Amino acid sequence: NEGRVEVNFNGQWGTVCDDLWTIEDANVACKHLGYGAATMALGRAAFGQGDGTIWLDNLRCTGSETDLFSCPHNGPNVHNCGHNEDAGVVCTDIRLADGNNSYSGRVEVFTMGEWGTVCDDSWQINDAGTACRQLGFPRGASQEIVGFGGGTGRIWLDDLYCGYTSQSLLTCPKGRPTGSHNCDHSEDAGTVCIPVRLVNGNCENEGRVEVFHNGNWGTVCDDFWNTADATVVCKQLGYESNGVVAYGRAEFGQGTGDIILDNLICRGNESSIFDCPHNGETVHNCNHAEDAGVFCPIPAQGALRLGGGSVETEGRLEVYLGSSWGTVCDDMFGINDANVACRQLGFLDAISVEPRTTFGYGGGPIYFDDVQCRGNESRLIDCPRRAAGHNCGHHEDVGVRCNPCPPDRQIRLVDGAVPNEGRVEIRSGCSGEWGTVCDDGWDHTDARVVCRQLGFGSSGTAIGSAGFGQGSGPIWLDRVTCTGNESTLSRCGHLGINITRSCGNLEVAGARCTRLQGIAVRLVGGSSYNEGRVEVNYNGEWGIVCDDGWDDTD
Repeated sequence: NEGRVEVNFNGQWGTVCDDLWTIEDANVACKHLGYGAATMALGRAAFGQGDGTIWLDNLRCTGSETDLFSCPHNGPNVHNCGHNEDAGVVCTDIRLADGNNSYSGRVEVFTMGEWGTVCDDSWQINDAGTACRQLGFPRGASQEIVGFGGGTGRIWLDDLYCGYTSQSLLTCPKGRPTGSHNCDHSEDAGTVCIPVRLVNGNCENEGRVEVFHNGNWGTVCDDFWNTADATVVCKQLGYESNGVVAYGRAEFGQGTGDIILDNLICRGNESSIFDCPHNGETVHNCNHAEDAGVFCPIPAQGALRLGGGSVETEGRLEVYLGSSWGTVCDDMFGINDANVACRQLGFLDAISVEPRTTFGYGGGPIYFDDVQCRGNESRLIDCPRRAAGHNCGHHEDVGVRCNPCPPDRQIRLVDGAVPNEGRVEIRSGCSGEWGTVCDDGWDHTDARVVCRQLGFGSSGTAIGSAGFGQGSGPIWLDRVTCTGNESTLSRCGHLGINITRSCGNLEVAGARCTRLQGIAVRLVGGSSYNEGRVEVNYNGEWGIVCDDGWDDTD
């Protein structure tokens, strides 16, 4: 699957000059040969000098062509090269078949001169991720699945045990020799790769946004590009959604190839950038000077997330340490541990600890084992546990089901000169205690969500630096990042309930809302968020409702 590229023209084999030879040209050569994508486009006769005619020079493939002669070029035998400039390529020995798109499908590998499949025995996210990295998807797989139909030919691999940094299925540890298995094609393994990458940044969590479509990487236009769009990209790549920065105007340099997406209108809660409304793939009115970029915050050490669940309150428990996500072993993991985890995640408490594999196998390291929380810790990382290492496999990854807090946390504006301005305070649906919001990252979009939640309409101005006083009680929210479409402030991105990063007493958020011309309603004086004295706001002033004739219908 590697070598000097030679083409046949008029019955005669010859070489290709490396002038302008790029990965797009190499992709066309590899796909024409029946391989997957190219991993390297090489020049300077990397595989030795050929002989005969140099048939092609100055190729300018987009990557979608079926053969090299279909790409723009100087013309057959028109060149200014010698054989010391012969082009070469390294093609992947893996491909995806029968998927719904170019980044999902049944996994097939090429070895001993023949394509074949992989059995799903012991097939886990690490194996699926290895297949994706081998195909050129640097962030690996979003899920390991079967369901792309049975293949044909040989079943080459069975009982794979790839690591979370493995780069090739063929070199992963396995329980059987290549070609040996106890499977049939109804057990052929598949994967869904993450079709997004960040390019040309100073670190891995920033860069030009590129997406994969029809076998090629391309860019995203910055028309309508905003924080909500960037948030979807960051979450898809496994980063934090709080503190995301959206860049335009080719901040990380101009890309090449197709501009695949334009006029994105994400809400911020989509699971994939392709799920957002847009013009349609490759439909745009842009050039590469408008390539979009993003900065994605790296999760805090000890941050938690849930994976593999059908709703946001359940899933496999995963923890972020160092620079990667890993799992928690179920050894000694009980309801006290689950309560701490659920509260850290912003839920009320735990319903249950779920048996192993309920939410599927995780990937990456197993970070925690023998966790023994007392139950009053604020973070799982603060609980006693095995000092180092573990004696577990991913078949022991623990899962939890959490109790959600009441759906809407009560919110108010305090110490303003008029009812429509003040310090933003929220009442935690989990504890019932009033507290403040940190102004780190606080902007007009966040303030507008507050104003709309309070019934003041969708216009609002953000006030920071404790403009309405410092307040008291806990700082419930920090690094709030709203897209503007949320119904309540608690649905915006944030670090987690009662989790802050160096937020001081003078960093309290406030809001100034537009005075109302209509009527809004609030509940006041109750012991919980869903009861109280009924008050209405008319022309910017709050007042009460008389109980004459007041009944259940009202």
